[in-house]
Amino acid sequence: MLAYISPQYRTGTLTKAGIAEQLRTVFAIHDQVKARVRIDDVRMVGELAWVYSTGEVTGRLRWVGGSVPVLSWQRELEVARLENGRWRLFGYQQ
Repeated sequence: MLAYISPQYRTGTLTKAGIAEQLRTVFAIHDQVKARVRIDDVRMVGELAWVYSTGEVTGRLRWVGGSVPVLSWQRELEVARLENGRWRLFGYQQ
């Protein structure tokens, strides 16, 4: 999954290293994680793809066994760009 994120990723204060840390935490407390993502719209702005998506992530707690929501979003913007012939998330850098 991190292969699809640019080393230069930044959205606000979140970086690729921050995303990696968040994923380690999620997988440390959940023995199963599921994501459902819907692409709502894609707009090309110069060389960048502005991708709007809606989704949710749920996880099954390792010691309890119950499934719980981890994260959800609606029509959130992510920016992607081609890097070495491959689309990667670049973040919404301002």
